[in-house]
Amino acid sequence: MASTPSAPAEVLIVDDLEEARWVLSNLVQQAGLAPVAVASGEEALARIRQEAPDVMLLDVRLPDMDGFEVLTRTKAHHKVMPVIMVTAFGKTQDAVRAIRAGAYDYVAKPFSNDDIVLTLRRALEEKALRGQIRHLHDGSGHAAGSLLDSMGKSAAVQHILRQVEQVAATNFSVLVTGETGTGKELVAQAIHAGSPRAAKPFVAVDCGAIPESLIESELFGHEKGAFTGAHHAKAGAFELAGEGTIFLDEIGNLPLAMQGKLLRVLEERKIHRIGSTNERDVDFRVVAATNLDLRAMMDQQVFRRDLYHRLAEFTIFLPPLRERTEDLPFLVNRFLALANQELSKQVGGLSDSAWGLIQRYDWPGNARELRNQLRRAVLLCGDPEEMIAPELLGMLDGRRSPSACLGPGQPEQHCPLNGGSRACPLLTPVALLAAGGSVPLKELVGPMITQVECAILLQALELTKGNKAHAARLLHIDYKTIHSKLKAYEISSTQFRGINAKLLDVES
Repeated sequence: MASTPSAPAEVLIVDDLEEARWVLSNLVQQAGLAPVAVASGEEALARIRQEAPDVMLLDVRLPDMDGFEVLTRTKAHHKVMPVIMVTAFGKTQDAVRAIRAGAYDYVAKPFSNDDIVLTLRRALEEKALRGQIRHLHDGSGHAAGSLLDSMGKSAAVQHILRQVEQVAATNFSVLVTGETGTGKELVAQAIHAGSPRAAKPFVAVDCGAIPESLIESELFGHEKGAFTGAHHAKAGAFELAGEGTIFLDEIGNLPLAMQGKLLRVLEERKIHRIGSTNERDVDFRVVAATNLDLRAMMDQQVFRRDLYHRLAEFTIFLPPLRERTEDLPFLVNRFLALANQELSKQVGGLSDSAWGLIQRYDWPGNARELRNQLRRAVLLCGDPEEMIAPELLGMLDGRRSPSACLGPGQPEQHCPLNGGSRACPLLTPVALLAAGGSVPLKELVGPMITQVECAILLQALELTKGNKAHAARLLHIDYKTIHSKLKAYEISSTQFRGINAKLLDVES
C-alpha cells in the first residue's frame, strides 16, 4: 500500500497528454489525494512494481501499449487495486471491455471534475470495505464482500454493504425490502455471513410458495400422526435453523392467522410442533424480506403492526436497478460471463444498439430479469463468438419487457383484456417489429398469450379474494404452478384479500 493512515491515498495518473496529466493532477490534489503522473504504460508498470498506488486513472490510448494491456498486467499482480479507465466519448465497447477486463469503473471524455472525484472516492471506499470484510465467510465460503461482486460497485450497493456490516454482528431482526429481483436473499446471506452465527445453518423459507394448510408444519414442524399424511415426525424451519439464521422471504404473503403464531415464537423463542404439547426452545436470528408495502398493509389491516415492529428492528432498502444504472456495465458483463460459461460459448458482448436498449429499459424485474434476458440472448446467438443484437434481447425498445404484467398497485398501462382495471402492458406486433426489424411469428404471438394468461390470473385472484389455492383449483393447475406464475408476473395475492380479513383486529 502506498498510503498510510496519516498519508493521503495515492492516485497514479497514466496519460500521454501533458495537459491531461496536469489537469488531473491538480484535480486529485484539490480532492485531498496524492497524485503521481506518468506518460506511458511502461512507466506505469514500473511505478506499480516499485510501489503499488491506492488507485489508478488509466487512459485507454497510450503511445507504447494499449491501456487494456496495462490493465491486464496490473491485475495479474494487484487484483485488489482499483483501476479506473478513461475512454473516448461514445466508445461503448471500450467501456464494456474495460469492466470485463477487471476495471473498477470507467469515465468518458470529456468528463466533469465531479465525476472523476466521485469515482475515485467510491473506488477507495470500496477498497477499504473489502479489506474490512475479507475475514467474513459463511459455511458455503461466500464472503460478505460478495455483495460487491454480485450486485455491483455503485454508491447504493456500498451503502447497503455498510448497513450489512453495521447490523451483522448484532442479534437484531432485519427486514429487507425492495422490488422483485433486487437481491434480497443475497443481502440476507451476507448478514448471516458476517454474524457470529456464520458457522451455523442458514435456512430460507419462501412464505408465498407454501400452501396455507402446510405453512405451520413447514415453520414449526409436526409429530408423527399429527394429521393425515404425517407418517413421520418432522422438524420445522425454526428447529433446522438452530443457532443460525432463518430467512423468511415474502413475509407479506404470510396468512394473517400465521402472523400471530410467528409473533409468539419471535417473542418467546419457543415452538410447539403440530400434534405435540411440549415446548421446544429455539435459538435463531431472523431476517425477513418483502417486495410489498407492509406499512400500507398495516393500514389495510392485513398485516399485523406488532409483527412488523418485531421484524423491523433494523431495515435495509434495496433500490431498483433503474435507480442504480451505473451498475449496468458490471452486471451485464458478469451475467454474460456466467452464461458463456454455462452454455460453452464466447459471445463477445453487446452491439451498440443492444447496449442502448439495455440503458433505456427500466428493468421492472431488476437484476433477475437482466440475467434472464442475457442468458436467453447468449443461448440464441448462432455464432458462439458473435455480438448480441437487440432482437435477441426479446424486449421492446421502451420501458417494459414483453413478459411484464404488473399486479395491483402498479398502474402504468391498462390491459384491455382485463377491463383496464389492472396494469398489463399491451405489446403490439408492430412495436416488436420496430424494435428488432424482423421477428419470428412465434415471438410475436408469445407476448400476446402472456397478456391473456396474466389477465386470467388477475381475474381468478379477484374472484377468490387472493386465495391462491382456490384460484389454482379454479384454473385446474397445481399450487406450485400458480405461485411461480404470480411470481414471474410480480402479482401479489395479498392485495386481493377481501373486506372480511381487513375487519379483523390484528392488534389483538
